[in-house]
Amino acid sequence: MRSVMQRVIRPAALWLAGLGFATAVQAAPDYPQRPVTLVVGYAAGGATDIVARLIAKSLSDSLGQPVVVENRTGANSNIGAEVVARSKPDGYTLYVGSIANTINRSLYEKLNYDFKKDFEPVALLATIPNILVVHPDLPIKSVQEYVAYAKSNPGKLTCASSGSGSSIHLSCEIFKMATGTDILHVPYRGSGPAVADLLGGQVGSMFDNLPSSLPHVQAGKLRALGVTSPERAPFAPDVPTLAESGLDGFSVQSWFAVVAPAGTPGPVVAKLNQAITDGLASESMREAYKSAGFVLPATPNTPETLRSWIDSEIDKWGKVVKSAGLKVQ
Repeated sequence: MRSVMQRVIRPAALWLAGLGFATAVQAAPDYPQRPVTLVVGYAAGGATDIVARLIAKSLSDSLGQPVVVENRTGANSNIGAEVVARSKPDGYTLYVGSIANTINRSLYEKLNYDFKKDFEPVALLATIPNILVVHPDLPIKSVQEYVAYAKSNPGKLTCASSGSGSSIHLSCEIFKMATGTDILHVPYRGSGPAVADLLGGQVGSMFDNLPSSLPHVQAGKLRALGVTSPERAPFAPDVPTLAESGLDGFSVQSWFAVVAPAGTPGPVVAKLNQAITDGLASESMREAYKSAGFVLPATPNTPETLRSWIDSEIDKWGKVVKSAGLKVQ
């Protein structure tokens, strides 16, 4: 009897949940009536900016209003996040959050916003691995050679990042702990300017988000040594994982999501979620993601699944930050 009831109740519950979500979407027929701003906490050219501009175009087509990307840089995306957290919760100012925001929650001693409490999750946009890249002038062609070079030149090999506390920075810190190396971290205001200096030889290496460095790897301007995901990236199948290169269990996955200020009406959140998930399901977006190196999120991609994801990431990175003894004033 119990199994029979489960077979009846579960489909009914799913149907009712879907009905409720559809009703919520229909309850916001007048939104939006003017342009929507999508705030990115990093400079143009990095992975966060790239995915924001891809989804902005899709959202604009779906919502029938312009969706404008605004770069508010500084403090490893905290400035942009704070701006949106203090914005009116009406769905017209949104934020492209990332793994960095869940790291920042425990990394920074003082923040003027709480990523868990001050935002309404809308939808996950993408996941990506990071990729260890070096300037081609360095005599390094593998992870093993990278470790040997760092040990032979303590404190001299530089590792750029999009900001202190970013997944790019934490990838470098975890690598240093795992290999016992002394590598100098050089933070920037975003992946774009960091990669620009890496291309110019001002810094020697970087654990960059895959999409912003992949074109330079393919053009021969940067040399790829390894990816931080558990498996090889489908967009760079010839690049080994760090685990394959001798760092067992090494895994860092970056991600990006749209969130809204806390208090944004449920029907507006639901309409935005529907527009985003519809856009991600389109063939044009799938091709754009494939070209850029982004991985589509799993389904169902709801505000509730994103909230659970954010909670788990806050817990995970809080433990890493504590273990590494990292703190930013």
